[in-house]
Amino acid sequence: MNPRVYRAPGRVNLIGEHTDYNDGFVMPAALGFYCWAAASLRQDRKLVISSEEFPEVVEAELSLDALHPMHTWSDYSVGVAAQLEEAGFALTGANLLIHGEVPIGAGLSSSASIEVATALALAGESGLSIDRTALARICQQAENDFVGMRCGIMDQFISLHGRANHALMLDCRSLSFELVPIPESVRLVICNTGVKHKLAGGEYNRRREECEEAVRSLERVLPGIRALRDVNLEQLEENRRVLSEVAYKRAHHVVTENVRVLEGMEALRKGDLQRFGQCMEESHWSLRAMFEVSCAELDLMVELANREPGVYGARMTGGGFGGATVNLVDERSAETFAANIAKAYREKTGIACATYICMPADGAGLVESSKMAE
Repeated sequence: MNPRVYRAPGRVNLIGEHTDYNDGFVMPAALGFYCWAAASLRQDRKLVISSEEFPEVVEAELSLDALHPMHTWSDYSVGVAAQLEEAGFALTGANLLIHGEVPIGAGLSSSASIEVATALALAGESGLSIDRTALARICQQAENDFVGMRCGIMDQFISLHGRANHALMLDCRSLSFELVPIPESVRLVICNTGVKHKLAGGEYNRRREECEEAVRSLERVLPGIRALRDVNLEQLEENRRVLSEVAYKRAHHVVTENVRVLEGMEALRKGDLQRFGQCMEESHWSLRAMFEVSCAELDLMVELANREPGVYGARMTGGGFGGATVNLVDERSAETFAANIAKAYREKTGIACATYICMPADGAGLVESSKMAE
């Protein structure tokens, strides 16, 4: 029997950074960079995973006792299997061949695409029908508990629920969402700085801890709040005295970023690209000054973008400390913009910059044979 192929896209976050694990709002879009998983059944209860990008073949018995982190790329797949088993889903043994085309380290969520492609493949081959939102939760839990990255649910959610030519405004508390059309007149231009600072993973978890510290402090004066989602800017300013300077800055970013997501959604609904671009600019400033997750290369990339004609807005995207920027650019200017940014960035840094001109893509699924030829 020929293997069946599943694919899951990466994503770019248009606005709403570091708000997902604070029960806030985000607005990502799926991108046409995919992780592909070819799956075939085995007669035993063993998971055998290989990758076209890494030399090692990983084998694991499908039991909770045998599934444990190995601190390699395979943890994203093995972790999903462990979470499915823990959730009570009996998996069938499978061979998986993974191929990833989502740029690693660019902030485009290569990890979530591996998790989602694996989850769909394991569920599909085991004859399981699992709600997509439930599957997103399982994939998030794998990254939180198995890999050790305390991410929110945004990346896995958009990989499963994305739709072509639309962004998705997600309420990370209720998991309700609304698809927001992206005008045909613009393109999403992703510019990869080519750098990823080593402190990124630990600093990401630290930012989450700092947000939790802010909630604990604010609870004493704002009883009933569960997350920074429940705090408005007036309340934050009135009670600044109970916060450390660091906790205040982290909370200020999250509180104002939630407002920017909602304003950005309204701007897109009205076709007001200038206002949406302004929200992007404000988001980048806040991420740099208040949340402190930008870096010199990202700031330079945004500065260069803002000099170019046809640009509505530019900001860092992803966890930070390197990775990529997302730029909302007039379709007629997109190719010139991408070329000029790559040239100017290399002249300034000596680093070759990869650029991608995109529109939002469909979410994850089983690949039809006709699509595999594309």
